[in-house]
Amino acid sequence: MLLRKMPLYAGNAILGVFVLFFLWPFYWMLIGSVKNLKVALQIPPEWFPLKPTWENYTTLFQKFPVVHWLYNSLFISVVATLLVVVTSSMAAYAFSKISFKGSKWLFAAMVASMTIPHTVLLIPLFQMMNSLNLINTLWGVLLPLVGWPFGVFLLKQFMQTLPGELIEAAKIDGCSEWQTFVKVILPLSKPGLGVLAIFTFVNSWNDFVWQMIVLKDMPNFTLPVGVKVAQKVSELEINYGVAMAGALLATLPVLALFLYFQKYFTKGITMGALKG
Repeated sequence: MLLRKMPLYAGNAILGVFVLFFLWPFYWMLIGSVKNLKVALQIPPEWFPLKPTWENYTTLFQKFPVVHWLYNSLFISVVATLLVVVTSSMAAYAFSKISFKGSKWLFAAMVASMTIPHTVLLIPLFQMMNSLNLINTLWGVLLPLVGWPFGVFLLKQFMQTLPGELIEAAKIDGCSEWQTFVKVILPLSKPGLGVLAIFTFVNSWNDFVWQMIVLKDMPNFTLPVGVKVAQKVSELEINYGVAMAGALLATLPVLALFLYFQKYFTKGITMGALKG
């Protein structure tokens, strides 16, 4: 009996090692946030904080508008997620369930645009936002995130698995194209929408380079950009304790979102694997 279960025990042990491996950065960030600068830099390091302190969090909240930065990040990420889900679902429905001239070529061009490196687009995007007077505004960060070809690609692949008979039945019952989309397609696409919501929120939250380029004034900073400013003691010195505290604060909303949408995420991947 023991020999039969050895593969199971070995598999669980390997999974346990991987879990510890992936949780280690989070643990190091957590303990680093409650260390002062001297302890954070000492060699050998403290693997467990002997004298934890809330000094780093006090520094963040008293000297910098962290709550306002958090609001800015949430506003950008939530609004971008809603807009991406709405626009991508409509485009995906058109590509997957509506036959129109040139749809294959248009979809191929959209997929090809996914191969363009993000850094190549920074200069033209900056010029566009500048011409619209959106530099140093939250909308200047947000709007370029909405046109995300990956969202259309993801939902199109998912909606193609939905039976076409459902659309025909809805039209026989007198539903318009819009009613079919809202009342039939969207409810069945919840797993795919949940997966896209997670990806979009994380992508918007972590788009650090674009946020650094667009945002100039401290009140408009997002949390990741603000933490970069707050961690500087001087041009050559960084307060790693403050950096860890800020990184932990920036991680919590993304972690909460993933835990909330986890069932949709798992279900979406599973259904794609079974039907794809």
